[in-house]
Amino acid sequence: MLPKRIMKKKIKKAEILIEALPYIKRFYGKYVVIKYGGAAMVDEGLKDSFALDCTLLRFVGIKPVIVHGGGPEINKLMKKVGREIRFVDGLRYTDKEDMEYVEMVLCRINSDIVSLLNKHSARAIGLSGVDSSMIQALPIEGTGFVGDVAKINTEPIKLLDEADFVPVIAPIGVDREGRRYNINADIVASKIAAALSSEKLIILTDTKGICDGERLLSTLKSERIESLIEKGCITGGMIPKARAVAEAVSVGVSKAHIIDGRISHSILLELFTDEGIGTQVVI
Repeated sequence: MLPKRIMKKKIKKAEILIEALPYIKRFYGKYVVIKYGGAAMVDEGLKDSFALDCTLLRFVGIKPVIVHGGGPEINKLMKKVGREIRFVDGLRYTDKEDMEYVEMVLCRINSDIVSLLNKHSARAIGLSGVDSSMIQALPIEGTGFVGDVAKINTEPIKLLDEADFVPVIAPIGVDREGRRYNINADIVASKIAAALSSEKLIILTDTKGICDGERLLSTLKSERIESLIEKGCITGGMIPKARAVAEAVSVGVSKAHIIDGRISHSILLELFTDEGIGTQVVI
């Protein structure tokens, strides 16, 4: 017979699995759109944690769709080549030459994420919004080649899902004339989640979530987002994230979450535990 100390550990593991069971049943066969970014894309341990989380989701019958950004890497390249880095309302200003660098970086990041997921048997395939005009774009005035999402063509995503692949999507859109646009990855994730009628939208960040002053808001109604922006509680790059989750729940995504990607296995902690982490945004 096993010693009591070891037996208690094994029972604790079983209890964790039992706690996860109702959530696995609830989310089985449903889409979960995950915006991957921040420290979780840089730290080697967190990268493996993210890949394992996505692999587990797929193997228990949940459908992860990954949308990634690349801000820090784009900044690094822009500084290296002597390009000015500008932001307008939290969105990167992108002229024609900048767009070439943005695409270069996003393409490499996309390939790295696909390779990482495949190492853990997730069966991932990389896409850009240009593929099959998946992300149809409109320009945002005053931002150069920065776009907004006009429409999402979900057919490529659904075809990959039917073939048991995990889509990994770079946020580059295309207009009717074939011009390409840099689109904020949080916005793309929100639009894809809405188009797929996803059960969840999860945005990984380098913060605990949305705070009202020093206090973390574990649950937040979407109607409060704009007032928190006006109060200065939500600033900079968190503005498009907050607006993205608010829009997602307003058009049918069941729940949206902004969580701390600096925590190992943050996706599983949010989806499969009673407490969850970060901020849950609801209608």
